[in-house]
Amino acid sequence: MVLGKVKSFFVSYDCLNDSNVPVFASGDCVSGRVVVEVTGDIRVKSLHIHAKGLAKVRWTESRNAGSNTAYTQNYTEEVEYLNYRDILIGHDRDDDNPDEGITNIFGYFFCFIILQTFPLATSFEGKHGSVRYWLKAELHRPWLLPMKVKKEFTVFEHIDINTPLLLSPQAGTKEKTLCCWFCTSGPISLSAKIERKGYTPGESIQIFAEIENCSSRVVVPKAAIYQTQTFYAKGKVKEIKQLVANLRGDALPSGKTDTWNGKMLKIPPVSPSILDCSIIRVEYSLMVYVDIPRAINLSLSLPLVIGTIPLHPFGSRTSSISSQCSMTMNWLGITLPERPEAPPSYSEVVREGQGPIESAVQEDPEGVLYSYIQEFRLQPPPLYSEIDPNPEHSCCPVEQRPDLCPSR
Repeated sequence: MVLGKVKSFFVSYDCLNDSNVPVFASGDCVSGRVVVEVTGDIRVKSLHIHAKGLAKVRWTESRNAGSNTAYTQNYTEEVEYLNYRDILIGHDRDDDNPDEGITNIFGYFFCFIILQTFPLATSFEGKHGSVRYWLKAELHRPWLLPMKVKKEFTVFEHIDINTPLLLSPQAGTKEKTLCCWFCTSGPISLSAKIERKGYTPGESIQIFAEIENCSSRVVVPKAAIYQTQTFYAKGKVKEIKQLVANLRGDALPSGKTDTWNGKMLKIPPVSPSILDCSIIRVEYSLMVYVDIPRAINLSLSLPLVIGTIPLHPFGSRTSSISSQCSMTMNWLGITLPERPEAPPSYSEVVREGQGPIESAVQEDPEGVLYSYIQEFRLQPPPLYSEIDPNPEHSCCPVEQRPDLCPSR
């Protein structure tokens, strides 16, 4: 008898969404098939699957141990989130007797539950670490090397931004006085506020700010969203900060005041915040700052949480939440609209291979996540910086030497 050959061997997931992207969450059933296509009859000992979820951190640092001696220190750490094994054909044994015969194409069904025993970490790829979930299948045949195939799937730990903590306004105020030798200019003041802390990709942050320039220089108000990745291993910490989005206001001459009445800064497709992983944290912040020539910038940092479940339609919220979002900003003398526009849906904001476009709201908050995953995966790799990229110029010599300025 002439045995056939394996023509193709792959894993296919049963997706829970219409975008054909394998995305799952805690409590979901991950199901699919291991497909074996052959040219004729083959003999099989066993077909195994192994599903794994792992957060892993790794980086190296060079150390000097003397004038002529140097060594490299490795920092690694792992956290396991998923470990599932099953045998689809046959059983474990050492003999070479075949258990099954396969003809033509066979799809072997698998299904397992992502347990909710503890918070998972959302799938993530960073410079010094990652959170990955995958399923590996192994086809064992008599007298032949095993065939192996591996396919990743995405897991999201949902963050609902419809909570009192994430719907609370964020605000801050700062002032700075410039001086140079024996001359002291007036202060530059900055006040900024956003209506809440939690957002989802595709939304725009409304920034309310007031900038007063009483100095002798022309300054420029700006805003930026930063992502901070923090990695932990062996008691050491590695932090990476990257720019996500930014905007620039108009130049502000001496003696003038500028007011932002809800200036919009759009959040691009980015990974949600990761707050419950012990070795990897992904956090976001909105930096509102005043770019001052030849001086340290005046800046305010407002924390953000990027979630997965978008803001519910305004009419369905409780009156207490509604009053929070429509509160009067006394510090600016501006009243927010009573019924702000709801955030756009992912499926309409982001299309595969295209940039975000304007759209209306989607009513299904659970299905909204999956449609932007593909766009997030198509984004180019971010530019990383291990130096705090807070947009600040270096100080002038006098500001680095406060002892030379009699006004301080």
